[in-house]
Amino acid sequence: MSAFAAQLSFALDPFQVRACETLEDGNGVLVCAPTGAGKTVVGEFAVHLALRGGGKCFYTTPIKALSNQKYAELAERYGAESVGLLTGDQNIRSEAPVVVMTTEVLRNMLYASSPTLSGLTHVVMDEVHYLADRFRGAVWEEVILHLPEEVRLVSLSATVSNAEEFGAWMEEVRGDTTVVVDDHRPIPLFQHVMVGRRLFDLFEADACETGRAVVVDRELVRYVKQRESADRWEQPRGRRGSRPGGGFRPLPRPQVLARLDEEGLLPAITFIFSRAGCDGALAQCLRSGLRLTTDDQVARIREIVHKHTADLPRADLDVLGFADWSAALERGLAAHHAGMLPVFRHTVEELFVKGLVRAVFATETLALGINMPARTVVLERLVKFNGETHADLTPGEYTQLTGRAGRRGIDVEGHAVVLWQPGLAPTAVAGLASTRTYPLRSSFRPAYNMSINLVDQLGQEASRALLERSFAQFQADRSVVGLARTIERNTEGLEAYRERMDCHLGDFQEYAGLREQIRERERTLERQTRTARRQDAADSLVGLRRGDVIAVPTGRRSGLAVVLEVDTDPADPRPLVLTEDRWAGRLSAADFPSPAVSLGRMRLPRHVDHRVARVRRDLASALRETGIRAPGKAAASRKSKAGSDRELAELRRTLKHHPCQDCPEREQHARWAERYFRLRRETEAMRQRSAATTNSLARTFDRILALLAERGYVAAGRTDGVTEEGRRLGRIYCEADLLVAECLRRGAWTGLDPAELAAAVSCVVYESRREGGLSPRGATGPLRGAMAETMRLWADLRDDEQRHKLPVSREPDAGFVGSVYRWAQQESLADALFEGGDAAHPLSAGDFVRWCRQVIDLLDQVHVAAPERELRSTASRAIVAIRRGVVAIDPV
Repeated sequence: MSAFAAQLSFALDPFQVRACETLEDGNGVLVCAPTGAGKTVVGEFAVHLALRGGGKCFYTTPIKALSNQKYAELAERYGAESVGLLTGDQNIRSEAPVVVMTTEVLRNMLYASSPTLSGLTHVVMDEVHYLADRFRGAVWEEVILHLPEEVRLVSLSATVSNAEEFGAWMEEVRGDTTVVVDDHRPIPLFQHVMVGRRLFDLFEADACETGRAVVVDRELVRYVKQRESADRWEQPRGRRGSRPGGGFRPLPRPQVLARLDEEGLLPAITFIFSRAGCDGALAQCLRSGLRLTTDDQVARIREIVHKHTADLPRADLDVLGFADWSAALERGLAAHHAGMLPVFRHTVEELFVKGLVRAVFATETLALGINMPARTVVLERLVKFNGETHADLTPGEYTQLTGRAGRRGIDVEGHAVVLWQPGLAPTAVAGLASTRTYPLRSSFRPAYNMSINLVDQLGQEASRALLERSFAQFQADRSVVGLARTIERNTEGLEAYRERMDCHLGDFQEYAGLREQIRERERTLERQTRTARRQDAADSLVGLRRGDVIAVPTGRRSGLAVVLEVDTDPADPRPLVLTEDRWAGRLSAADFPSPAVSLGRMRLPRHVDHRVARVRRDLASALRETGIRAPGKAAASRKSKAGSDRELAELRRTLKHHPCQDCPEREQHARWAERYFRLRRETEAMRQRSAATTNSLARTFDRILALLAERGYVAAGRTDGVTEEGRRLGRIYCEADLLVAECLRRGAWTGLDPAELAAAVSCVVYESRREGGLSPRGATGPLRGAMAETMRLWADLRDDEQRHKLPVSREPDAGFVGSVYRWAQQESLADALFEGGDAAHPLSAGDFVRWCRQVIDLLDQVHVAAPERELRSTASRAIVAIRRGVVAIDPV
């Protein structure tokens, strides 16, 4: 280790020394430390050990941008001839002693028993906490479980609160593994809140210095209260019901940056959780005339921009927005998000690291490991869209984002600034900033490709045993241990309750059981009555006609209404109505405790636009003038069945004649009985949860194998029989692996030309960011046929998955078909981008390149796995047709 340390320009921290010594002793190591603490030094020491010992080291990262970055760093240190790169797009010196790759590439090597694995002594898994990612996390566990025992594994993770649990699992499956946790940030982080132009510390300074518990800065709290009070007074009068802070205007971004510059807090990364927001913020700064660079810096920026973009086709520069992008860079400003061309993003990263770009507006993807630290991180909001809804940032997300603040070797301190807005309590920010709970949860579950490769290599029994060794099952089993302890305690509690409800007149548990049965029967009958009433109401809504006048009996919309649009959905009809109060909207069965009845009819114009206020006003007036009156409150259409139910009557009769009915302490016993039955229900639910958790992965694996056996990928009745079709499936690595295998097997893509094949293949990899159509413009007859057959095969697969109680494969998405078809036909980049969007919102260049490369990746797999020579040849030609222009340029 002394030879390695001598090459460094800084002294190793204690946690780095401990981790490196563990590696030198021949053990694996798990290092958990904050962003910027220097975890990668341990990975680089693994590279040093492998080279010194004449072995190989694979350095894996979760994303291609990180792989490219680490490849450049290692090639500069050890020489280009000693370092290789393997990603979906790049294959550079794959047999070099040090190879940087994405984690998926290593997983595929392990399943294929690649000869490149020969001589492998060390594997570095950077950002190993990615195994919690619900889409890709399983790959990390597959690699950890499949690596040969003699390979030393170096796992580098962000700070997680259950590092010891993760380390215990690593030791169980990999042997001696030392867990090294370091919570200390080498660059201290100071938290701030900016209210208008005023910048406050988030915490009391003297609390930190004296060791007292952290306290939110009193001046900040006082000023926020004054500001909120002033905003309320300034709000325009007469606007009742307007939201709090309705008159608030945030400080313009150029002024925020100018204020940070005054405080010496640049360079800064401002996280904005949308691409359009990042581009809008950059445009706002450009309009303001803000400039953060000198003439000398502008000259250096131009050199670096030219170096990276010289190979871009001149004809594409306009559609790429090159002029505006480079102009912003020359003023020290940039955006950074996945919608940008990869070479543009890489240029921004280099300029920012060199201090030439001083303000970047970025989405949260920048926080995922890319080495781009800043002096300050700014958060405009503490809410982001998670793909389904707008959700508050978690403490883990806040820590990851603010972890970018503070450049080791440059800054003595880092700063995190949250921009205040109405409704943001300083205590909420303090809660995020002071919480360090970030547990690592496995997302591992068996999939088709994984299952087929496991069976082919190990057989079914050994595969099942391997799944039981996953971190997912390890965590599940630990939770079962906790459940078992609780169940045991509850069982003892049940016995104590049973003794407390003992009655000298008879079996009080039996008596209490009768009372419980009566309550449950009454609840069941009430549910049945409510369901029947709802069905009656639904049937009545289905029978309504346009122009029918009905009475809405209850709720805010009660009164007369006229039906504007019928709905014949028998399950949940929602007719569109207009009420006499001029409200237009859809009603459901929940609005009618009794069936809706037509009270009369009203003539309506042929076309009624209920969204126009004048139309609503005129129709409501005409409705009132019909002379129809709403009846009084109607009685419920169905009475409860409790009065006529024989089973309930018999239970009540049995209870009445039970010996304990006359016990003077009956109600005291009953209170203990209620506790007994409540605890018994909770305990039974725990037993069911425990049974569902135990061997849950193995049960999913068995269901997958049953489906694969039905479809001929696994030989039925054999424990290790993978058919030729199964081996073809084992060579397909994508989310829709089984659907792709079915398309190859059934000839869905046979007979297409290269551009048509690229377009058809895109359906199973592309996922729209917004709703799109399934009929791209200009699709040829063979392409439409291939897409229709792909959809039919998916529908058959979906039915089988539902029958086997497996997660349903994602539906094919034709949103990229037209775009990639035009590109493969050698049309212009502008045409391809506009085909993938519209005139107002064309497909972004970054998305276009990313999806093209994913299509290329799958075409490459089709070239290997397709049964027909013609299809394999077409796939190769399609790859050549797509890999041109901006798609072919890589920022390595």
